[in-house]
Amino acid sequence: MKVAIGQDSHKIDLENPDKKLLLGGVEFEENYSLLGNSDADVVLHAITNAVSGITCQNILGKVADDMCQNGIKNSEVYLQEVLQYLNEKIVHLSLSIECKKPKITPKIEEMRANLARILNLEPTSIGITATTGEGLTECGKGNGISVFACITVE
Repeated sequence: MKVAIGQDSHKIDLENPDKKLLLGGVEFEENYSLLGNSDADVVLHAITNAVSGITCQNILGKVADDMCQNGIKNSEVYLQEVLQYLNEKIVHLSLSIECKKPKITPKIEEMRANLARILNLEPTSIGITATTGEGLTECGKGNGISVFACITVE
């Protein structure tokens, strides 16, 4: 068995009203999105980084930047790219999301179902928790969203 952790964070973007807020590939009905060259899906980015921790193939950075330059801004594509290098079977994913907004709990089941589809897992093998961190960080104060992803493979 192997375990890896991935992290990512993005600032709130109030300048792009047409851009949607996506977390785990699920659209949230907010009046803001996250700042980034891609769709800035911080959940998928953290998972991509966790898988990179297993495969030792870094996708976020040059590879994803090149994809963005070619018009590929869907973070699911970045995750699929790193999954090509994964020789092990994913058995569990745990996510910890820190933000003041949006409220994550109402969308957890939808996020679990979408991530299960992407990763070929049962939704019961995906744990998602959310916290404001008592407002101690910029994300907890409402200025962004931070995600830690822990992936277990065998």
